[in-house]
Amino acid sequence: MSDAQLKEQEYVHDVYNEIASHFSETRYKPWPIVTDFLMGQTMGSIGIDVGCGNGKYLAVNPNVFVIGSDRSEGLIGCAHGINSHYNVMVADGLHLPHKDNTFDFAISIAVVHHWTTRERRIAAIRHILSKVKKGGRALIYCWALEQKDSRRGYHIGMDQDVMVPWVLHATPSNSNNSSSNSSSSAKGKKHDHEKPDLTGIEPKDRAAFVTKWKQEREEQRAREKAEQDDLEKKNDDKESTTKYRFYHLYKEGELEEDCLQAGGSIVNHGYEKDNWYVITEKQ
Repeated sequence: MSDAQLKEQEYVHDVYNEIASHFSETRYKPWPIVTDFLMGQTMGSIGIDVGCGNGKYLAVNPNVFVIGSDRSEGLIGCAHGINSHYNVMVADGLHLPHKDNTFDFAISIAVVHHWTTRERRIAAIRHILSKVKKGGRALIYCWALEQKDSRRGYHIGMDQDVMVPWVLHATPSNSNNSSSNSSSSAKGKKHDHEKPDLTGIEPKDRAAFVTKWKQEREEQRAREKAEQDDLEKKNDDKESTTKYRFYHLYKEGELEEDCLQAGGSIVNHGYEKDNWYVITEKQ
């Protein structure tokens, strides 16, 4: 493997397999311009979704047939879990198994930016275009450098090659949950059934004694709850891991240049949801 391939293996392929299930839970709403592109295809058209993830775009237009592929076995598993009728496969975006000049259209949404060199990004776009017929179009989306108004805050002047964190929270086992909950519940029930011992307390002093007793019990409950919350936080911190994914942040005009270098012409381009997009046509 080359250095670029090793970097992609560690910071793209391996990571997405590890976070696939969690990542899939956050990917369910199709973006408007992608939806418009798919809905604009002629009835009966056949297309490909390169880097389809959990398959959220595969059923947007029921009048076209879309084959999805992704390098992540985990995400393809998620796609199968969402809809067993999805036509999906595990495939490298630079080595698709499809015949050349076959498809009417292609999409690749938030994928090309994961290749670690410009040469490989251009090669990926060229490879996608090789699979569509002459005059066929591909919609390519990539993360933008210009995101200063988003929570990420990327902007002109920053490094375009970045490592983006994904915090993966381990799911606590049911036994741990039940043990913690039963322990807390037992303590609560113990407090609920406790009564003050009034032995030796003069009748005239009992009201004040009971008030003080209740206050002490409330303070004890508060301490126990704080200790429990602190313990759970420490366990959460121990069970959380941060994974880093490689991204190349495209600056304005750069994606168009890459599509031209890949042999396509520019039909349309723009900005949506912190991404630059290009509709490129095969010549």
